[in-house]
Amino acid sequence: MSPDEYCQQKAAASGSSFYYSFLFLPPLRRRAITALYAFCREVDDAVDECSDTQLARARLAWWRSELAACYAGRPGHPVTQALAAAARDFSLPQELLAEIVDGMEMDLAQVRYADFKALHLYCYRVASTVGLLAAEIFGYEDRRTLKYAHDLGLAFQLTNIIRDVGEDARRGRIYLPADELAQFGVGADDILHLRYGEAFHRLMVFQIERAERCYEQALAQLPAQDRRAQRPGLAMAAIYRALLADIRRDGCRVLDRRLALTPLRKLWIAWRAWRKE
Repeated sequence: MSPDEYCQQKAAASGSSFYYSFLFLPPLRRRAITALYAFCREVDDAVDECSDTQLARARLAWWRSELAACYAGRPGHPVTQALAAAARDFSLPQELLAEIVDGMEMDLAQVRYADFKALHLYCYRVASTVGLLAAEIFGYEDRRTLKYAHDLGLAFQLTNIIRDVGEDARRGRIYLPADELAQFGVGADDILHLRYGEAFHRLMVFQIERAERCYEQALAQLPAQDRRAQRPGLAMAAIYRALLADIRRDGCRVLDRRLALTPLRKLWIAWRAWRKE
């Protein structure tokens, strides 16, 4: 199996909205974004699929060394072999990829966030960095597109947090800011023990509305001349906003279930978004 085939298999197996959003890219850009996604999946799995914190830290340390080897021209893993070509073809900054690993490591040391400002750093590291790297792969003429990519990454991560409240709680993590839980009268125990109530519903509507504002802010900043190049991000935004709408229609019942769109619906939304641009 070639490095590109390994990354393709990793991306396809996840069923992620990310995967459906770049299906229509030309081959060179599709291989590059698939390598980036596979890298993100590998370092995320190094934490989420390991119950031993010390072992998880060792795995992330290995990925840091492998990332350094990638940029030194000595990649060993299939993902970094594919990523090396992407980094060369699209001038991907090494420091942004290193920030992604730093963000994953935050999950090993921090399972609560005092306020949105604290959460914002985490979102930057695990998502806005990906948005900035993706923008380089998709291409742009106006540097204002990087602000759009940064903010779109934030919107995506806020959507992930909303969708995964229950799943994260089962890992002992709460990403919803503590001051906002207090504001709406929701206790950490309510989240950890998967207890619904009117207060929880109001809290989640607040989270959804903030995520929607982030999408609107991001999309408003995308220069017209770069909309066509940035279609994969616009397709993913359409998919994620449909998911947010479904969560709200379902009564924000994210504690005991993980709502997801069907693959066919994701493909349809992505195709329609590409055609629209």
